[in-house]
Amino acid sequence: MTIKAVVFDAYGTLYDIQSVAAVTEEAFPGYGDIITQIWRIKQLEYTWLRSLMQRYEDFSVITRDSLTYTLRALGLKDSPGVFERIIDKYLHLDLYPDAIAALTAMKERKLAILSNGSTDMLNRLVSNTGLDRILDATISIDSRKIFKPAPAAYSLIESKLGTAPADVLFVSSNPFDACGAKAFGIRVAWIERVTPEAMALACVKSDVVPPLTMFKAIRMQMDEFGFDPDHRIKTLTDLPALVNALAC
Repeated sequence: MTIKAVVFDAYGTLYDIQSVAAVTEEAFPGYGDIITQIWRIKQLEYTWLRSLMQRYEDFSVITRDSLTYTLRALGLKDSPGVFERIIDKYLHLDLYPDAIAALTAMKERKLAILSNGSTDMLNRLVSNTGLDRILDATISIDSRKIFKPAPAAYSLIESKLGTAPADVLFVSSNPFDACGAKAFGIRVAWIERVTPEAMALACVKSDVVPPLTMFKAIRMQMDEFGFDPDHRIKTLTDLPALVNALAC
């Protein structure tokens, strides 16, 4: 097997979306965690609904609309300044601690992001975190005007990188994304950051399931579509060894 390009999802894979909680908790003490969970669930739901309705709006609009929904659903009142401060965090998300080292270890191959993020959001985020010095391309689905896991979104990899699907390894921690790429015909490495065993342990420790645990049960467990990933890894740190092994 030849791996000529390694392509990453951005949100939740290279970037820790939970890092938003620092800002939401400061803005709404006691609500920071549940805001981030509902926000992310609605954000994803809106991408799928807009794709199905053929009413595309880019990810910056969806991110704002899903935050508006979240605050309204929780009965929280905000000011324009507070709202913009929360939104701005999406341009300054924290990288996972192992992201830079993992990418640097694979720099002899093409490295890219393929994301639902809008072009402007992604370019600013990548620049703000220094990944623009490592990545060969940052690809937004904007030009297709349909969100992952639609096949048209994954077709951008070959058209932008000039690399055939057989020579690509797609990496995501999002199960829907891993399934979508696999269904398209790309080899997939899924980052299984939360195992079912860890979920079972988290649930028995408390009579009330915390919001973050509920989110992990809904959004971070592999979906039942019959498109299992080719490889399962626990962290980005595991990826360079996997890529090297596939090339042997």
